[in-house]
Formats: sequence, C-alpha cells, structure tokens
Amino acid sequence: MAADVDKSTQGEDGSRDPGQIGIPRPGTRLGSWVWRGIWVLFIVGAAPLVAYGIKSYQDAQIVKHHEESVRILGTEGLFLFSSLDTDHDFYLSPEEFKPIVEKLTGEHNPLTNYMFFLFLLRNYTPVDVEEIIHDPNGETLTLVAKMQPLQLDSMTKSKDGFLGVSHSSLSGLRSWTSPAQPSSLFSASQFRAFLPPKNKVDVGATWWVIPSELNIFTGYLPNNRYHPPTPKGKEVLIHSLLSMFHLRPFIKSRFAPQGTVACIRASNDFYFDIYFRIHAEFQLNEVPNFPFWFTPGQFTGNIVLSKDGSHVRHFHLYVPNNRSLNVDMEWLYGASESSNMEVDIGFLPQMELMSTGPSTPSIIVDEEGNVIDRKESSHEPIQFVFEDIIWSSEISQEEALHQIEVTYYPFKKVDYLPFSDAFEHDQSCSGRTLRETVLESSPIMALLNQSFISSWSLVKELENLQVCIFLLEKARLHLESYNFPVEMMVALPNGTIVHHINANYFLDQTAMKPEEEGATFSFTGSFEDPSTSTYLHFLRESLEKAKQYLIE
Repeated sequence: MAADVDKSTQGEDGSRDPGQIGIPRPGTRLGSWVWRGIWVLFIVGAAPLVAYGIKSYQDAQIVKHHEESVRILGTEGLFLFSSLDTDHDFYLSPEEFKPIVEKLTGEHNPLTNYMFFLFLLRNYTPVDVEEIIHDPNGETLTLVAKMQPLQLDSMTKSKDGFLGVSHSSLSGLRSWTSPAQPSSLFSASQFRAFLPPKNKVDVGATWWVIPSELNIFTGYLPNNRYHPPTPKGKEVLIHSLLSMFHLRPFIKSRFAPQGTVACIRASNDFYFDIYFRIHAEFQLNEVPNFPFWFTPGQFTGNIVLSKDGSHVRHFHLYVPNNRSLNVDMEWLYGASESSNMEVDIGFLPQMELMSTGPSTPSIIVDEEGNVIDRKESSHEPIQFVFEDIIWSSEISQEEALHQIEVTYYPFKKVDYLPFSDAFEHDQSCSGRTLRETVLESSPIMALLNQSFISSWSLVKELENLQVCIFLLEKARLHLESYNFPVEMMVALPNGTIVHHINANYFLDQTAMKPEEEGATFSFTGSFEDPSTSTYLHFLRESLEKAKQYLIE
C-alpha cells in the first residue's frame, strides 16, 4: 500500500541519508554556531549600553532628589539630612534616625528629654484636621474693617528719599491704602475656633489656636512666595478675617513668632472673654514685581462668645499702635531665595476689625417652630435687647496679654522694663536683646534674673529720650553703639556700654555647620542649640568686662 512505501533514499551500504531523518548535516551545525555566536556578541555588547542607561537614569533621579531636597530643606537642611542618610537613599530608616534619638533622649543631658518632648509636641499634627462646622440657620454678625495706610515718612529709607529703592518694589505698599473688604458677614459658629480645649477652661489658661511650626530643626519659611497656602481647620477663620485687609494674608509667618495664642480673661456660666494674639503677614506684590512682605508686630484683640459657640457678643481685632514703629517690611531684589533682600520698619496708624453689634439669628421661631420674624434681604439686624454680662471670675487685660506673651516667649518670665525704668535699678542692665527662642533656655533666664535688669527699646524711642536730662547721656551712649537692625547691649547703671553684639553677627556665629571648627552644634557631642550657647557666652563675657569698670 502507498502508506507502507518507504521513500527515503539509502546509501550504498544500505543506510539512510542522515539529512532525511532530522540529523543536521555538518554544514548546518556550523551555521547554527555562527548565529549563536552573533547573539552572544550582541548580548555582551548590549550589556554595557543597558548598564549605562540604568546608571544615567539613576543619576538623573539622584539629581532630581537633590534639587527637590534643596528646595524643601535648604542647603543647610540638606546637609543635616545627608549626614544622617548613610545609605544615600533619601529616606531615614529607624537605624539612621537612631543617633538623633540617642542625643535628644540620652541620660547624659537631662534637659534634652524636655527638648525632644517639646519638638514632638510642636510638630504633632492630627491625622484629621479639625473642621469648624457651620450652622446655616445660626446667628450671624457683621465685621467692619478700618485702616490708615503706613506712613511712608516713618520708614528709614525715607530719610534719603528712598535712594536706591526701585519704584516697583514699593508698588504694592503705595497702592494699599484701604481695606480689601470694608465689611463682611460672618456666621457666629465660625468663631468656635476661639473656644478653648476642654482642659483649658480656667481663667488665665492659654492655648495655641494655630500652633507654631517653627523650631531649630525646621528653620524659616521661604521668602520667594506670592500666594498663601490653602487654610485648613481653624486657619480658615483667621485667613478670612485678615483677608478683609488684604487678599494675600499668610497666617503662618516666615519667622518666629508664628501662630495664634489665646487666653481666657474672664468667665461665667455662659460666656468666655477670650484675648488672642496673631502673628501673620501679607504679601503685597504680584508678578512680575519681586515679593514684598508686610509684617505687623502683632494682631491682638478679644472676643466675647457663648460657651457653646452659638453667639458672639463682641469681637475686636487690631494692630497695636502704642509704639513709634509697629511694622517690619522686607522685599527681594531677585526671584530666588538667595537674592538680595532689603529691610525696613515703619508706623501703621490703624488696622482693625470691629463687630457692629452682637450676633443675631436670621429667623425667630416660636415654641412650635413657626417663624415669627426674619432678616430681610437688606440684612438689617433684628432688634434685640442684651443684658450686661457679669463675670464670676476674671483677670485684668494686662495680665491676660502677659500670659499670651509668655506662651510665645518663655523668656518673658524675666521682667522687661522700659528703658527709663531699667536705669532706676542699682544693677547692670541688658539694654537690647533679641526676642528669639535663644532666650527660652533655662540657664539664660536664670542668669538674666540673677545678674541683669532687662529692657528693650526702639531707636526712635531712644532718640526721643534725648530731650530728657536724666536719660540724655544714657540714650546717647546706646545710640552710638547701635548698628542696624538690632544691637544687643550690656550697660552699667550710668549708661556705659561694657559689651555689645549685632544681631547679624550673632546669627552668622550661630549658623556654623557641624563640620566647621569650633561649631557648637554637633551630633558627635551633647546636643546644644548654638544660639543658646553663643548668647550665654555673651552674657558671661559681659559680666567679666563689667568687673573692670567696677574695680576702677
């Protein structure tokens, strides 16, 4: 049969042709080896190219991470981070973070336990940011804004006709002559943001409404910004209030002090009288002009509201104008953080918000829930008669404001006297000091209380004191030793300056990197804030220098 026919050819010896039974001929096997060799050579040649591509990608990622880190942390912050990131993966493992924990919680320095706790406390952020719930049918109140623009002739630069100051730099300042919103309607429930936490309901208690996020680890916030971040939680109310003055308020200032602190001045069964202080600033310029920062010394005020937050009896917020200068201004001459910055100070006569009356309901209902009266479209308030509030417990306004000040500046536990009063004490006097966190150190506060009478003054105030015969010479001696922007001085009771240091030099001295010789901040030794040790050295050196005058 056809299926049984074997059509393969046979050799002379009767064997079959190997090419016919699937065994490659010698020539075919050689071709296969050639192709295999070509593939091997291709793979060997491509491997370096692949490795080079991977290396290029990794290098690009490293550069990207580096640039992002510099933007977020700054050069010095990145140096600190890199000193801990031993495997250079831009992440800190628990093992890499261990040196920080050991130094901050080590038993060799009992103060560091407190510092570490304070660091965690200040940087703690709840997972869910508290949101203030508004009652659409609740009470409302109207706030009016009043403002008198900054007096340009109070600025230092005005003395030489603003020589060297470009017109565009001051364009936002010159054009800001009135509030952005002369009046605004608020829900009374929004002001629940000012209510104290449950463990702070006693008269005299203070708390952070908006906590400060600045410390020796975080440094300062960037200058090259135009628009504030989106507010959250209790920040929304503060942002809304300050937006009545200018549309670009930054409720978290770039430098310390930062945040909002409140204190209960008075209380009864139904109401709180709460005093508060806000440190915030405004960005006055827009692109293409470079940033111009307008930073009032503080916003302060008080609110009288019901304990359930449904009714506001009174609200007042203002920039204090009892000092000859009350605003700090800074503007950039470039688009980067490293650009030159100009600084000045000036006087703002008025910036305040005031409620036109107590908050009132939009509708009035009877016992059965029937509407018996409502506000008309003109928003004219319904007429109410309010009884006077009698407080069952209270402290003075001055004491409440002092409690707030001590919360911002723990060193304010040391009494700071007016310049004239300081020289009435028969001790040496610390004429001017930096109001910074360096003075929060317990050793410094102890030394100031023990050996110094503390005071601080504005240059303008010292100039005015030269008309007083008793203080003429003392004021002159301080002015002669003064250099812009801030000078820390130690003087004898007769006004003789025994030692002084400029704030810029002080900051340069305390900005040394860990690897620099003589640096006080190091992870190889006990943790110590360089500004604290530098200022402590300055005070002790002043006492030694004062001895020479006392011997004479």
